[in-house]
Amino acid sequence: MKNEKKLVFGMAIGVAIGTAIGVATNNLGLWISLGIAIGAALGFTFSEKKKKNKNDKPDT
Repeated sequence: MKNEKKLVFGMAIGVAIGTAIGVATNNLGLWISLGIAIGAALGFTFSEKKKKNKNDKPDT
């Protein structure tokens, strides 16, 4: 469940940044979609990094 929250959080941040850039450049549709894509990629990366760290076992 926590991994899904990181993905949603990344997408929300991406939408917010994409909206701000879109309003500034007068191209809202492009930047919202790019923000969602970039935010989803970052959220997925953060969730996979955390999952990978949990699965690492110490060398004994």
